[in-house]
Amino acid sequence: MTRFRELVDVVARLRGPGGCPWDREQTPESLRPCLLEECYETLDAIDRGDPQALREELGDLLLQIVFQAQVGAEAGRFTVEDVIAGVVDKMIRRHPHVFADVTVSGSAEVVRNWSRIKAAERAGRGAADPSVLSGLPPALPALHAAARMGEKAARVGFDWPSPADAVVKVREELAELEEALASGEPSRIEHELGDILFALASVARLADHSPEMALRRALSRFERRFRAMEDTVRQTGRDLHDLTPAELDALWHEAKRDEPR
Repeated sequence: MTRFRELVDVVARLRGPGGCPWDREQTPESLRPCLLEECYETLDAIDRGDPQALREELGDLLLQIVFQAQVGAEAGRFTVEDVIAGVVDKMIRRHPHVFADVTVSGSAEVVRNWSRIKAAERAGRGAADPSVLSGLPPALPALHAAARMGEKAARVGFDWPSPADAVVKVREELAELEEALASGEPSRIEHELGDILFALASVARLADHSPEMALRRALSRFERRFRAMEDTVRQTGRDLHDLTPAELDALWHEAKRDEPR
């Protein structure tokens, strides 16, 4: 904890008299983009399987947390010690199978207990929204939010039995999208597109995959293959704009075939 205390003191000095002008000007709101960027950079390091980058990005993320806590302390709202105490108490409270005498059959029961304890905590605070679906930040990426919402609903049994059953729903929604496209009604088309994406997120969740990460990896594959197409064409002195759809399709399959597995 000595080095952690050192980090807290460094941030306090940066914010204090004679500190850094930029750091002293920051507010929780102005730091929001920094926090979001550090979260995504941490996720990127995890995706790349780069432990050195992950160590660095976790440090940058920790800095954002300590910085926010310092701003809170200056305003008399809370300290970094309050932040730590709160999460320690929460983890002990929500793991009675570890810190108390509750017995669980496995991870599924742990998740159900967590949900019940969290709901009881919310009720104890007099939370205005008692819904099982409450607690999802509005700023979550939509695909991730779709998976989390489906997960919350599933805790009370509102779910498909298997990924295959959810795929049936996807097919139903695709048929409805085709009807919407034939109608040409923009609002109806958007409605059905949303239903398909939500259903696909449920397929991913039930198959134990993150739809957000699945899409990110698909985008990465697409970019890698498309750039390979560009490189191939560039070597001939031509441009992708010069090619026919059939030539573009052939290039795509070539890039896909040559990609390392």
